[in-house]
Amino acid sequence: MNKLRAAVIGVGYLGRFHAQKYASLEDVDLVGVVDASRERAEEVAAEVGTAAFTDYRQLLDSVDVVSIVVPTQYHYPVAKECLEAGCHILLEKPITQSVEEADHLIRLAEDRGLVFQVGHLERFNPAVLALEGVLKNPLFIESHRLAPFKTRGTDVTVVLDLMIHDIDIILSMVPSAIKLVNSMGVPVLSEEVDIANARLQFENGCVANVTASRVSRDAVRKIRIFQSDAYISIDYQARKISIFRKDDGGVPVPGLPNVSMEEKSFEQSDALLAEIRAFVDAVRDGTAPVVTGEDGKRALELALQINGKL
Repeated sequence: MNKLRAAVIGVGYLGRFHAQKYASLEDVDLVGVVDASRERAEEVAAEVGTAAFTDYRQLLDSVDVVSIVVPTQYHYPVAKECLEAGCHILLEKPITQSVEEADHLIRLAEDRGLVFQVGHLERFNPAVLALEGVLKNPLFIESHRLAPFKTRGTDVTVVLDLMIHDIDIILSMVPSAIKLVNSMGVPVLSEEVDIANARLQFENGCVANVTASRVSRDAVRKIRIFQSDAYISIDYQARKISIFRKDDGGVPVPGLPNVSMEEKSFEQSDALLAEIRAFVDAVRDGTAPVVTGEDGKRALELALQINGKL
C-alpha cells in the first residue's frame, strides 16, 4: 500500500499531538511539520523524526493530507491555499471565523474532490459512539463543559473555544432547525467572554441548555439527554454512559419503581488518533469524513448566533 504523505501546519500544544499521531500510522509518511517558530518546529520535528519548516507553502506540492492547527484567524487563508494545492485537509475547530469563509472552503473542496474534515474531537469519544441505537428523539438536553483557566484559546469567546464541541454534538443529535436562541455570558479573566450559557429551542420542540466555562476550579464534561423512553447521562471525562429506562427488565433503580439502569464504562481511548485515522481512511476510501465541512459550518453558524446575543 502506498503511504499517504502528510504534514502538520502549526505544532503548538495541540498540533504536536497531531504530529505524533501521524508519525504512529504505518500507512502514512509524515513529510514535515510547520510552525512560525523555527525553534518549535525543529523541536517537534526531532521528536517525531521528520523535517521542520516555517513556511507551509514549501510543503504543499509534496503532501497529500494536511492537518491545520493554527489560530482561528488563520484557518481560512491556510486552508484555502492547501485546498487550491490539491491537499485533503483536517482543519481544527472552529472551522473559520465566518460562515462565508466556511462556505468558500466547502465549495473549494467539493470542486476539487477533496476530503475536508473538521476537528470536532468529541465525536470520537467512545461514550458518544455508544449512543448509536440508543438515541431516538431527544426532548431536552443539558450539557456542562467546565475547565480551569488557560491562556490558550482566549483569542475567542468560550463559545467558540469550548461550547462549540457541545454545539456540534447536539446538532448531530437533533434532526431539526433552530427556532430560538437565548444566551448570556461574561468575561472574567480574559477580554473575551469566559463563561456562557445558551438555551436553544428547536423547531421540533426539543430544548437544549448549554453551559461552558473556562474559569472553573474543576474540569467537568457532561451531557444529559431526556427522551420519551429513556434518560441518558454521559460523562466524557470518566468515559461512562448511564441509561435509565422505563419497564425494560434491566437492573432496578432503588426508589424508582418500574425504572431500570444500564451503565457502561470504556477503557482509556485515543480520540485524536481515532479522528486522524478516520480522516486518513476517508482519503484512502474516497468517502465522506465523519465530521464534514457542512457540519463544521453549522456548528460555527450557531456559535456565532449565540455569541451575537451575549
